[in-house]
Amino acid sequence: MRIMIVGAGLVGQYLCKKFSSEDRDVILIDRNEEKLQRLEREMNIMTVSGSGASARTLAEAGVAKTDLFIAVTDSDEVNLVACIMSKQYNNVATRIARVRNEDFLTPGLPLNEEALGIDLLISPDWAMTEEIVKLVHVSEAFDTAHFADGKILLLGYHVNDDNSLVGHSLLELRQIHGGHQYVITAIIREGYTIIPRGNDTIQAGDKIYLMVRQNDMSKVEKLFNVSSKLPNKIFIIGGGHIGYMVARQLEELGVEIKLVEEDTKRCEFLSENLANTIVLNFDGLAANELIEEGIDLADLVLAVTGSDTTNILSSLLAKHHGTKRCITKITRHDFVPMLGKLGIDVALSPRQVAADMILRYVRRGSVVSVATILDTDAEVMEVVVPQHKNFDNIPLQDLHFPKGSLVGAVVRDQWTFIPSGETIIKPGDNMVVFFTKDASNAIENFFSPS
Repeated sequence: MRIMIVGAGLVGQYLCKKFSSEDRDVILIDRNEEKLQRLEREMNIMTVSGSGASARTLAEAGVAKTDLFIAVTDSDEVNLVACIMSKQYNNVATRIARVRNEDFLTPGLPLNEEALGIDLLISPDWAMTEEIVKLVHVSEAFDTAHFADGKILLLGYHVNDDNSLVGHSLLELRQIHGGHQYVITAIIREGYTIIPRGNDTIQAGDKIYLMVRQNDMSKVEKLFNVSSKLPNKIFIIGGGHIGYMVARQLEELGVEIKLVEEDTKRCEFLSENLANTIVLNFDGLAANELIEEGIDLADLVLAVTGSDTTNILSSLLAKHHGTKRCITKITRHDFVPMLGKLGIDVALSPRQVAADMILRYVRRGSVVSVATILDTDAEVMEVVVPQHKNFDNIPLQDLHFPKGSLVGAVVRDQWTFIPSGETIIKPGDNMVVFFTKDASNAIENFFSPS
């Protein structure tokens, strides 16, 4: 597959890294020649200097031979013009544009996906809002993804020093927990992803990913000494697009929401358009005001201003004064791994979240859904088992999945279950598979037998 990406910002770079690591043919277009030279050295990609909204630049870059076209510059106009120009080339099967203006994302308005002839319009702010709202519902998890129409959950948890599971192997946990339905799909230890086997042990400081049925989540959480519940009191620091959209969705949950915004005019807009949110007009770093308003009693603080510095410092301030949990927006994705060491519970990069949504869309077809795992080289994929003799009534243990992969769940006729080695796999089943980057090509080949 030949992939053309317009825009060498953080989203474009992230997508280039993902696709090039899978040996895809990637062409990156951007005006910044110095940046392009550096990225060409670091990744196995081709770069072209110029504007993505230039017909000549697109032609010189080889758009006529491109299968997938993605425009993710900071300009809505450039992204849309680039995608529209690519329509004259019949070989371009899929067009994706990143936009900020909500008018392009509202169904029924004149300039939507269908009217523009673009397959997917993606907004980092909308993507970030969706991710935050998911995490609000799972208060103890730092990461979550849904499969099988929400019936299967992938949940990431921190393992603290006082957790009773520390030191136990997976085999021991199976014996302790008996017939409870879950799979530990990965252990993240010191930045390294382990696809665990029976002898692997849980250690303090690990991040573990569990795959569970939605109905079993509360039971399984108790086994791992955690208990998620909807927060009663939420503070939102920052009343921009993300803060406003999150507040609007959380109001439907009937929880207490206080939103802090420094700009007076923006506060007027928020007060007029939010029904049950208390809007506070002061700086998100004003410690005295925050304490007076009860941030020390908050179950959750969402720091989503346009400043990384403000978001980080306001989160640390909240944690210092007793806030139970913080979700922090961070533009610089390379800073995300450091924030956990500072005590911040969840750090989210809107650009990475948007890039992940693009990846999920690109890898559709026999692939029902895809989720990339934050700050790791791992992915999870829900894939339809092909109609092939290799998969016809075969026990899971006899399928010999590629090294670096693990089956977490199976969906059959609307019935979801956590499989064992003896589970019989049939064509037409949906499998939820966890795998590392090194296994991605092998997994693709595995589900496309010749």
